[in-house]
Amino acid sequence: MASERFEESPDYVQSLARSLQVLRAFGHDLPTPSLSELATRTDLSRAVVRRILLTLQHLGYVGMRGRSFFLTPRVLELGFSYLSSLDLTELAQQTMEQLAQKVGESCSMAVLDGSDIVYVLRVPVRRVMSIGLGVGARLPAFAASMGRVMLADLPEAELDAWMQGNTFQAYTPKTLRNARALKTELQNVRKQGYARVSQELELGLCSIAVPIRAGNGCVVAGLNVSMQYNDKAHDRAIKEILPALRAAQPQIEQAIRQGGWAPHVYRRQGL
Repeated sequence: MASERFEESPDYVQSLARSLQVLRAFGHDLPTPSLSELATRTDLSRAVVRRILLTLQHLGYVGMRGRSFFLTPRVLELGFSYLSSLDLTELAQQTMEQLAQKVGESCSMAVLDGSDIVYVLRVPVRRVMSIGLGVGARLPAFAASMGRVMLADLPEAELDAWMQGNTFQAYTPKTLRNARALKTELQNVRKQGYARVSQELELGLCSIAVPIRAGNGCVVAGLNVSMQYNDKAHDRAIKEILPALRAAQPQIEQAIRQGGWAPHVYRRQGL
């Protein structure tokens, strides 16, 4: 693969890659890891992880409490730099707030980043998932409604490469994880212009999403509404939520075109 060839080139900075690997090892399930836990999770030696942590601590991105390490708020600067370049708050916030108020459910926008979607804007009304979702949160693209509307826009060859480079984990018994069935579903999403996911990421949760297109017609983000699953959820999603999403969709797209927003969506393969 191209990524593996680059890693063998003189332009590849291994120390930077390892530092980012350590930063990504912190998470909801491991908020205050020890040196040993970080070494295990990153598959790096304790000596390497120690040097990286000491450097990150010196720069203000990591703190230490006893034998445990934690991320400091300064880490948010990295993400906020990206978000400020998108100017999404100004472009979409008001429309999304109106959408959330109209349907009485949380509304989110995400972009595609390799195998995941990354939340870049969210208007919460109520908490529907067991994990907290906010700006910067990541979910597997293949099992998320916003992920599917973005994947459905990929050229055929690029989508094939994306699917070959990813594994599809079963998050619930309802997760669609067969590659052929997933591709068929993405074809349906492309035709109908929306994606609906029911209890595939978490039992009791469903969502519906529409694509957001830039001025060149390419899908650059997904816009969704998530809600609790019940027997009436499907009908409500199609008859009530989808029309509200489709009403908000052109408003955000127009704001994007007028604002000149053209994000560089990073579609990493196989990560």
